[in-house]
Amino acid sequence: MNVIIAGAGRLGIQIAQVLAAAHNEVTLIDADDDRVAELEGVPVRLVAGDACEPTLLEHAGALTADLVIATTGDDEDNLVISLLAKRQFSVARVAARVNDADNAWLFDGRWGVDIAVPAATPLVSLIEEATGATDTVALLRLSKAGVDVIETAITPQSRTAGVALGNVRLPQGTVVATIVRDGQPTVPDPALLLRPGDEVLLVSHNATEQEIHAAFQ
Repeated sequence: MNVIIAGAGRLGIQIAQVLAAAHNEVTLIDADDDRVAELEGVPVRLVAGDACEPTLLEHAGALTADLVIATTGDDEDNLVISLLAKRQFSVARVAARVNDADNAWLFDGRWGVDIAVPAATPLVSLIEEATGATDTVALLRLSKAGVDVIETAITPQSRTAGVALGNVRLPQGTVVATIVRDGQPTVPDPALLLRPGDEVLLVSHNATEQEIHAAFQ
């Protein structure tokens, strides 16, 4: 995947390193020449310049980018970058960081934003949501109870799409806690037909993410 990240602050660098380690082609942009110079040695392509400028984005590879992530500390810049990425360069997936919660209402499709990410969102969650690369993830470990809370998302490609929940063979020691459908939790009735867009939350004593993935995907 070809990824452009605008903003070489701590968050931008962390995302760049994680995605590069996963063998993605990553370009990191920052307007501060000195900041870019400091990052020599980071295993990504570095570009100095203002990502709000269309020519700079094109130079960075926006015409062939699969994903653009705007992580600057300025909401106005993040919105401009998102709009350019989506409208001028037709980037399929655009994620933008929301620094000020009062501005969150602006971060939607009108500004080219597919995924609005609050500043407090954990790094891993941001990457998983922005890339769409992970359909199954461990959300929480309850140490005292000795269980994991694991989420898996049903997509049109999932083999359990259209299958009754009761017909899904779950790993031993695993139960479905709820199905989140259209943003609302749903009682996990065995007769419920799973459909694309459903998020299944499971509690398990010993199942791994890979086993949950195998059961649903």
